[in-house]
Amino acid sequence: MRSTMFCLLFGAALAVMPADEKKITLPEDNPMAQLKPGPGADVARVNCVACHSTDYIVRQPGRTAQQWEAEVKKMVTVFGAPISEDDIKTIVSYLADAYGPARATPGPVPPAKSGQKPTPHHKGGASGPSRKPAN
Repeated sequence: MRSTMFCLLFGAALAVMPADEKKITLPEDNPMAQLKPGPGADVARVNCVACHSTDYIVRQPGRTAQQWEAEVKKMVTVFGAPISEDDIKTIVSYLADAYGPARATPGPVPPAKSGQKPTPHHKGGASGPSRKPAN
């Protein structure tokens, strides 16, 4: 009887004791992963980061509005993202403006002067300059 009473009192004491509050602080996003500013950036951020980091957006190749629309609609239909039709339009418009196809293309590489070897674009590695052993 004493042990039963002790267990009841001990259990009641545990029940009314406050639990230790645990707090988790996540690190800030990598600065490279920050969305470009522009109309609709906040709507994109709020809807997209519910499922994935902004890295998945900023590291994509440039896409047209139609390609971004297909991507956003895939997030809704395949992955179940709860994005409204109005927000889909806003997100697609933002992504097409901020992360559309590259507008500038690199110019042609000037030809090497006669008798001059072309210079490598980077040093070292398998295609970089070779080193002679020290004597």
